[in-house]
Amino acid sequence: MRVGLNATAFLPGRMGGMETYFRNLLDHLQRHDHENDYLLLCDKRFRREFNLFNPAFQMEYINYAKPSPAWFLRGAIRNFFNRDILAARMNRVKADIIHHPFTVLTPPGIKIPSVLTFWDMQHEFFPGFFSRMELLKRRRLYRASAECASRIIVSAAFTKECLVNRYGIDAKKIEVIYTGCGVEYRPLNDTESLAAIRKKYGIDRPFLFYPAATWPHKNHTRLLEALKIMRTRHGFDGLLVLTGIAMQSQAEIMALISRAGLAGSVRILGYLPAADLPYLYNSARMMVFPSLFEGFGIPLVEAMASGCPVVCADATSLPEVVGDAGVLFNPLDPEEMAETLWTAWSDEEKLAGMRRKGRERAPLFSWDIAALKTMAVYSAVGAA
Repeated sequence: MRVGLNATAFLPGRMGGMETYFRNLLDHLQRHDHENDYLLLCDKRFRREFNLFNPAFQMEYINYAKPSPAWFLRGAIRNFFNRDILAARMNRVKADIIHHPFTVLTPPGIKIPSVLTFWDMQHEFFPGFFSRMELLKRRRLYRASAECASRIIVSAAFTKECLVNRYGIDAKKIEVIYTGCGVEYRPLNDTESLAAIRKKYGIDRPFLFYPAATWPHKNHTRLLEALKIMRTRHGFDGLLVLTGIAMQSQAEIMALISRAGLAGSVRILGYLPAADLPYLYNSARMMVFPSLFEGFGIPLVEAMASGCPVVCADATSLPEVVGDAGVLFNPLDPEEMAETLWTAWSDEEKLAGMRRKGRERAPLFSWDIAALKTMAVYSAVGAA
Protein backbone atom coordinates (compact mmCIF):
# COMPACT_ATOMS: atom_id res chain seq x y z
CA MET A 1 0.00 0.00 0.00
CA ARG A 2 1.16 3.54 -0.73
CA VAL A 3 0.19 6.24 1.76
CA GLY A 4 0.22 9.95 0.93
CA LEU A 5 1.01 12.30 3.82
CA ASN A 6 -0.54 15.62 2.93
CA ALA A 7 1.74 18.43 4.14
CA THR A 8 0.74 20.91 1.43
CA ALA A 9 -0.55 23.29 4.13
CA PHE A 10 2.49 22.87 6.39
CA LEU A 11 3.86 26.19 7.71
CA PRO A 12 6.88 25.71 10.00
CA GLY A 13 6.85 27.80 13.15
CA ARG A 14 3.20 28.82 12.70
CA MET A 15 1.16 25.73 13.54
CA GLY A 16 1.79 25.02 17.22
CA GLY A 17 0.76 21.54 18.32
CA MET A 18 -0.17 20.42 14.81
CA GLU A 19 3.42 20.95 13.69
CA THR A 20 4.73 18.99 16.69
CA TYR A 21 2.30 16.20 15.85
CA PHE A 22 3.19 15.95 12.19
CA ARG A 23 6.94 16.07 12.68
CA ASN A 24 6.84 13.32 15.30
CA LEU A 25 4.35 11.17 13.41
CA LEU A 26 6.52 11.33 10.28
CA ASP A 27 9.60 10.37 12.29
CA HIS A 28 7.97 7.43 14.06
CA LEU A 29 6.17 6.09 10.99
CA GLN A 30 9.59 5.85 9.38
CA ARG A 31 10.89 3.92 12.38
CA HIS A 32 8.03 1.43 12.50
CA ASP A 33 6.59 0.93 9.01
CA HIS A 34 8.72 -1.35 6.84
CA GLU A 35 5.87 -2.70 4.70
CA ASN A 36 4.16 0.30 3.10
CA ASP A 37 5.45 3.03 0.80
CA TYR A 38 4.90 6.71 1.56
CA LEU A 39 4.72 9.92 -0.41
CA LEU A 40 5.28 13.11 1.57
CA LEU A 41 3.28 15.73 -0.33
CA CYS A 42 4.80 19.12 0.46
CA ASP A 43 5.81 22.50 -0.90
CA LYS A 44 9.33 22.49 -2.29
CA ARG A 45 10.23 25.52 -0.14
CA PHE A 46 9.89 23.40 3.01
CA ARG A 47 11.58 20.20 1.83
CA ARG A 48 14.52 20.70 4.22
CA GLU A 49 12.13 20.74 7.17
CA PHE A 50 11.67 16.98 6.85
CA ASN A 51 14.26 14.32 7.54
CA LEU A 52 13.48 11.24 5.44
CA PHE A 53 15.72 8.38 6.56
CA ASN A 54 13.52 5.44 5.55
CA PRO A 55 13.95 4.66 1.80
CA ALA A 56 10.24 3.79 1.55
CA PHE A 57 9.45 7.49 2.16
CA GLN A 58 9.74 9.83 -0.82
CA MET A 59 8.78 13.45 -1.43
CA GLU A 60 6.42 14.75 -4.09
CA TYR A 61 6.25 18.52 -4.49
CA ILE A 62 2.83 20.18 -4.60
CA ASN A 63 3.57 23.89 -4.38
CA TYR A 64 0.42 25.47 -2.95
CA ALA A 65 1.62 26.56 0.49
CA LYS A 66 0.84 30.03 1.83
CA PRO A 67 1.99 32.52 0.59
CA SER A 68 2.70 31.71 -3.06
CA PRO A 69 1.31 32.55 -6.53
CA ALA A 70 -0.37 29.12 -6.69
CA TRP A 71 -1.91 29.64 -3.24
CA PHE A 72 -3.29 33.03 -4.28
CA LEU A 73 -4.61 31.68 -7.61
CA ARG A 74 -6.24 28.72 -5.88
CA GLY A 75 -8.00 31.02 -3.43
CA ALA A 76 -9.22 33.39 -6.15
CA ILE A 77 -10.65 30.60 -8.32
CA ARG A 78 -12.23 28.91 -5.32
CA ASN A 79 -13.87 32.14 -4.12
CA PHE A 80 -15.16 33.29 -7.51
CA PHE A 81 -15.93 30.02 -9.29
CA ASN A 82 -16.36 27.58 -6.36
CA ARG A 83 -13.74 25.30 -7.93
CA ASP A 84 -10.59 24.04 -6.23
CA ILE A 85 -7.70 23.65 -8.69
CA LEU A 86 -5.72 21.69 -6.08
CA ALA A 87 -8.23 18.83 -6.34
CA ALA A 88 -7.18 17.90 -9.87
CA ARG A 89 -3.51 17.92 -8.83
CA MET A 90 -4.16 15.82 -5.73
CA ASN A 91 -6.19 13.28 -7.70
CA ARG A 92 -3.08 12.57 -9.79
CA VAL A 93 -1.12 11.45 -6.72
CA LYS A 94 -0.30 7.76 -6.99
CA ALA A 95 -1.46 6.74 -3.53
CA ASP A 96 -4.00 4.29 -2.16
CA ILE A 97 -4.94 6.57 0.73
CA ILE A 98 -4.03 10.10 1.79
CA HIS A 99 -3.65 11.22 5.40
CA HIS A 100 -4.69 14.86 5.95
CA PRO A 101 -3.17 15.78 9.36
CA PHE A 102 -4.42 19.35 9.89
CA THR A 103 -8.21 19.11 10.57
CA VAL A 104 -9.47 19.72 7.02
CA LEU A 105 -9.27 17.71 3.83
CA THR A 106 -6.87 19.60 1.58
CA PRO A 107 -8.66 19.81 -0.71
CA PRO A 108 -12.15 18.41 -0.06
CA GLY A 109 -13.77 16.16 -2.62
CA ILE A 110 -10.78 14.23 -3.95
CA LYS A 111 -11.32 10.65 -5.08
CA ILE A 112 -8.56 8.99 -3.04
CA PRO A 113 -9.74 7.53 0.31
CA SER A 114 -8.79 9.79 3.21
CA VAL A 115 -7.65 9.60 6.81
CA LEU A 116 -8.25 12.89 8.63
CA THR A 117 -6.64 13.99 11.89
CA PHE A 118 -9.23 16.36 13.36
CA TRP A 119 -7.89 18.62 16.11
CA ASP A 120 -10.77 20.65 17.48
CA MET A 121 -13.87 22.68 16.68
CA GLN A 122 -13.15 25.64 18.94
CA HIS A 123 -15.18 27.95 16.68
CA GLU A 124 -18.37 26.05 17.58
CA PHE A 125 -17.87 26.97 21.25
CA PHE A 126 -16.11 30.36 21.04
CA PRO A 127 -17.09 31.95 17.69
CA GLY A 128 -16.14 35.38 19.04
CA PHE A 129 -12.46 34.44 18.97
CA PHE A 130 -12.46 34.34 15.17
CA SER A 131 -12.72 36.88 12.38
CA ARG A 132 -15.80 36.70 10.18
CA MET A 133 -13.73 35.31 7.31
CA GLU A 134 -12.05 32.65 9.46
CA LEU A 135 -15.39 31.64 10.95
CA LEU A 136 -16.97 31.26 7.51
CA LYS A 137 -14.01 29.17 6.34
CA ARG A 138 -14.18 26.86 9.35
CA ARG A 139 -17.93 26.43 9.03
CA ARG A 140 -17.54 25.63 5.35
CA LEU A 141 -14.70 23.13 5.73
CA TYR A 142 -14.65 21.47 9.15
CA ARG A 143 -17.96 19.61 9.13
CA ALA A 144 -17.64 18.75 5.43
CA SER A 145 -14.15 17.36 5.98
CA ALA A 146 -15.28 15.19 8.88
CA GLU A 147 -18.27 13.91 6.90
CA CYS A 148 -16.22 13.08 3.78
CA ALA A 149 -13.24 11.45 5.52
CA SER A 150 -13.03 7.66 5.35
CA ARG A 151 -11.68 7.52 8.92
CA ILE A 152 -10.96 10.21 11.51
CA ILE A 153 -8.16 10.29 14.09
CA VAL A 154 -8.64 12.46 17.18
CA SER A 155 -6.24 12.95 20.07
CA ALA A 156 -8.83 12.86 22.86
CA ALA A 157 -12.22 11.31 23.62
CA PHE A 158 -13.50 14.85 24.17
CA THR A 159 -13.00 15.65 20.48
CA LYS A 160 -14.68 12.41 19.45
CA GLU A 161 -17.71 13.41 21.52
CA CYS A 162 -17.73 16.83 19.86
CA LEU A 163 -17.73 15.24 16.39
CA VAL A 164 -20.54 12.86 17.31
CA ASN A 165 -22.71 15.38 19.17
CA ARG A 166 -22.11 18.53 17.12
CA TYR A 167 -21.60 17.15 13.61
CA GLY A 168 -23.44 13.84 13.82
CA ILE A 169 -20.38 11.84 12.75
CA ASP A 170 -20.61 8.06 13.16
CA ALA A 171 -18.57 7.15 16.23
CA LYS A 172 -17.41 3.95 14.54
CA LYS A 173 -15.26 5.85 12.07
CA ILE A 174 -13.46 7.87 14.76
CA GLU A 175 -10.30 6.52 16.41
CA VAL A 176 -8.87 8.12 19.58
CA ILE A 177 -5.07 8.06 19.35
CA TYR A 178 -3.30 10.01 22.04
CA THR A 179 -0.58 12.38 20.90
CA GLY A 180 2.88 11.34 22.04
CA CYS A 181 5.73 12.97 23.87
CA GLY A 182 9.35 13.14 22.76
CA VAL A 183 12.05 11.28 24.71
CA GLU A 184 13.80 14.62 25.26
CA TYR A 185 11.09 15.46 27.81
CA ARG A 186 12.34 13.74 30.96
CA PRO A 187 13.82 14.70 34.34
CA LEU A 188 17.25 16.27 33.81
CA ASN A 189 19.99 16.32 36.40
CA ASP A 190 22.45 18.48 34.44
CA THR A 191 22.65 21.37 36.89
CA GLU A 192 25.11 23.29 34.72
CA SER A 193 22.85 23.25 31.66
CA LEU A 194 19.78 24.08 33.73
CA ALA A 195 21.57 27.07 35.25
CA ALA A 196 22.77 28.15 31.80
CA ILE A 197 19.19 28.19 30.44
CA ARG A 198 17.95 30.26 33.37
CA LYS A 199 20.81 32.72 32.82
CA LYS A 200 20.19 32.82 29.07
CA TYR A 201 16.59 33.93 29.59
CA GLY A 202 17.11 36.15 32.64
CA ILE A 203 15.20 33.89 35.03
CA ASP A 204 16.54 34.73 38.46
CA ARG A 205 13.94 33.18 40.80
CA PRO A 206 11.35 30.37 41.00
CA PHE A 207 8.81 30.56 38.19
CA LEU A 208 5.48 29.48 36.80
CA PHE A 209 5.78 28.37 33.18
CA TYR A 210 3.12 28.82 30.49
CA PRO A 211 4.14 27.75 26.95
CA ALA A 212 1.40 28.90 24.56
CA ALA A 213 0.92 31.16 21.56
CA THR A 214 -1.02 34.28 22.47
CA TRP A 215 -4.35 33.27 20.92
CA PRO A 216 -7.48 34.49 22.77
CA HIS A 217 -8.48 30.99 23.88
CA LYS A 218 -5.14 30.53 25.63
CA ASN A 219 -6.57 32.84 28.31
CA HIS A 220 -3.43 34.79 29.19
CA THR A 221 -5.42 37.78 30.42
CA ARG A 222 -7.19 35.89 33.22
CA LEU A 223 -3.89 34.28 34.17
CA LEU A 224 -2.38 37.76 34.55
CA GLU A 225 -5.35 38.80 36.70
CA ALA A 226 -4.71 35.74 38.88
CA LEU A 227 -1.02 36.65 39.10
CA LYS A 228 -1.92 40.12 40.36
CA ILE A 229 -4.21 38.58 43.02
CA MET A 230 -1.41 36.25 44.14
CA ARG A 231 1.00 39.17 44.49
CA THR A 232 -1.46 41.36 46.37
CA ARG A 233 -3.03 38.74 48.62
CA HIS A 234 -0.20 36.29 49.21
CA GLY A 235 2.98 38.24 48.51
CA PHE A 236 3.88 36.00 45.54
CA ASP A 237 7.39 36.97 44.50
CA GLY A 238 8.07 34.42 41.77
CA LEU A 239 8.03 34.90 38.01
CA LEU A 240 5.55 33.99 35.32
CA VAL A 241 7.48 32.90 32.23
CA LEU A 242 5.56 32.99 28.94
CA THR A 243 6.78 31.37 25.73
CA GLY A 244 5.17 30.85 22.33
CA ILE A 245 4.37 32.61 19.07
CA ALA A 246 3.05 36.18 19.31
CA MET A 247 -0.49 36.04 17.95
CA GLN A 248 -3.82 37.82 18.12
CA SER A 249 -3.86 38.74 21.85
CA GLN A 250 -0.24 39.86 22.16
CA ALA A 251 -0.95 43.62 22.28
CA GLU A 252 -3.73 43.16 24.85
CA ILE A 253 -1.43 41.05 27.03
CA MET A 254 1.38 43.61 26.91
CA ALA A 255 -1.03 46.41 27.80
CA LEU A 256 -2.44 44.47 30.75
CA ILE A 257 1.04 43.71 32.11
CA SER A 258 1.84 47.42 32.05
CA ARG A 259 -1.51 48.55 33.45
CA ALA A 260 -1.46 46.00 36.29
CA GLY A 261 2.14 46.81 37.27
CA LEU A 262 3.31 43.27 36.50
CA ALA A 263 6.36 44.07 34.37
CA GLY A 264 8.74 42.85 37.08
CA SER A 265 6.82 39.59 37.53
CA VAL A 266 6.51 38.44 33.90
CA ARG A 267 9.12 37.31 31.38
CA ILE A 268 7.88 37.07 27.77
CA LEU A 269 10.39 34.97 25.86
CA GLY A 270 8.50 34.39 22.59
CA TYR A 271 9.05 31.44 20.29
CA LEU A 272 12.03 29.44 21.55
CA PRO A 273 14.24 26.72 20.08
CA ALA A 274 12.65 23.33 20.79
CA ALA A 275 15.91 22.14 22.38
CA ASP A 276 15.51 24.67 25.21
CA LEU A 277 12.01 23.62 26.28
CA PRO A 278 12.92 20.47 28.28
CA TYR A 279 15.28 22.59 30.38
CA LEU A 280 12.55 25.15 31.09
CA TYR A 281 10.09 22.44 32.15
CA ASN A 282 12.78 21.01 34.44
CA SER A 283 13.59 24.44 35.88
CA ALA A 284 9.99 25.54 36.50
CA ARG A 285 8.41 25.14 39.91
CA MET A 286 5.06 24.50 38.18
CA MET A 287 3.47 24.69 34.75
CA VAL A 288 0.16 26.53 34.54
CA PHE A 289 -2.20 25.90 31.60
CA PRO A 290 -5.35 28.06 31.78
CA SER A 291 -6.53 27.45 28.19
CA LEU A 292 -10.27 27.61 27.54
CA PHE A 293 -10.25 25.10 24.70
CA GLU A 294 -7.84 22.36 23.64
CA GLY A 295 -8.16 19.35 21.37
CA PHE A 296 -5.34 17.78 23.39
CA GLY A 297 -2.76 19.94 25.17
CA ILE A 298 0.72 18.66 24.29
CA PRO A 299 2.48 20.85 26.93
CA LEU A 300 0.65 18.95 29.69
CA VAL A 301 2.34 15.71 28.66
CA GLU A 302 5.72 17.39 28.12
CA ALA A 303 5.51 18.83 31.63
CA MET A 304 4.45 15.56 33.27
CA ALA A 305 7.22 13.64 31.50
CA SER A 306 9.74 16.24 32.67
CA GLY A 307 8.66 16.01 36.29
CA CYS A 308 7.07 19.47 36.26
CA PRO A 309 3.85 19.76 38.32
CA VAL A 310 0.79 20.73 36.25
CA VAL A 311 -1.99 23.09 37.33
CA CYS A 312 -4.52 23.54 34.53
CA ALA A 313 -8.01 24.47 33.44
CA ASP A 314 -10.90 22.14 34.12
CA ALA A 315 -11.99 22.47 30.48
CA THR A 316 -12.41 20.43 27.29
CA SER A 317 -9.74 17.71 26.88
CA LEU A 318 -7.39 18.89 29.64
CA PRO A 319 -8.79 16.82 32.57
CA GLU A 320 -8.68 13.74 30.30
CA VAL A 321 -5.00 14.30 29.55
CA VAL A 322 -3.75 15.23 33.01
CA GLY A 323 -5.86 12.71 34.93
CA ASP A 324 -5.11 12.67 38.67
CA ALA A 325 -1.57 13.97 38.14
CA GLY A 326 -2.58 17.64 38.03
CA VAL A 327 -4.70 20.16 39.87
CA LEU A 328 -7.66 21.79 38.09
CA PHE A 329 -9.30 25.21 38.30
CA ASN A 330 -12.15 27.10 36.63
CA PRO A 331 -10.41 29.04 33.82
CA LEU A 332 -13.12 31.72 33.81
CA ASP A 333 -12.51 32.65 37.46
CA PRO A 334 -9.22 34.47 38.19
CA GLU A 335 -9.92 34.31 41.95
CA GLU A 336 -10.18 30.51 41.91
CA MET A 337 -7.18 30.29 39.59
CA ALA A 338 -5.09 32.40 41.95
CA GLU A 339 -6.03 30.40 45.04
CA THR A 340 -5.43 27.06 43.30
CA LEU A 341 -2.03 28.18 42.03
CA TRP A 342 -0.98 29.59 45.38
CA THR A 343 -2.08 26.47 47.30
CA ALA A 344 0.06 24.25 45.08
CA TRP A 345 2.98 26.71 44.84
CA SER A 346 3.35 26.95 48.61
CA ASP A 347 3.06 23.21 49.41
CA GLU A 348 6.31 21.29 48.86
CA GLU A 349 4.76 17.94 49.73
CA LYS A 350 1.93 18.47 47.25
CA LEU A 351 4.34 19.46 44.49
CA ALA A 352 6.43 16.34 45.11
CA GLY A 353 3.32 14.16 44.79
CA MET A 354 2.33 15.90 41.56
CA ARG A 355 5.80 15.33 40.10
CA ARG A 356 5.61 11.63 40.92
CA LYS A 357 2.10 11.18 39.53
CA GLY A 358 3.00 13.10 36.38
CA ARG A 359 6.00 10.89 35.65
CA GLU A 360 3.83 7.80 36.21
CA ARG A 361 1.15 9.06 33.81
CA ALA A 362 3.40 10.32 31.01
CA PRO A 363 4.15 6.88 29.46
CA LEU A 364 0.49 6.67 28.37
CA PHE A 365 1.41 9.22 25.69
CA SER A 366 3.89 7.57 23.34
CA TRP A 367 4.80 8.47 19.77
CA ASP A 368 5.64 4.83 19.13
CA ILE A 369 2.13 3.78 20.16
CA ALA A 370 0.62 6.68 18.18
CA ALA A 371 2.48 5.64 15.02
CA LEU A 372 1.50 1.97 15.36
CA LYS A 373 -2.17 2.83 15.93
CA THR A 374 -2.11 5.24 12.98
CA MET A 375 -0.66 2.50 10.77
CA ALA A 376 -3.58 0.28 11.83
CA VAL A 377 -6.00 2.99 10.67
CA TYR A 378 -4.22 3.14 7.30
CA SER A 379 -4.55 -0.63 6.95
CA ALA A 380 -8.28 -0.51 7.77
CA VAL A 381 -8.95 2.20 5.18
CA GLY A 382 -6.78 0.48 2.58
CA ALA A 383 -8.63 -2.80 3.07
CA ALA A 384 -12.11 -1.24 2.88
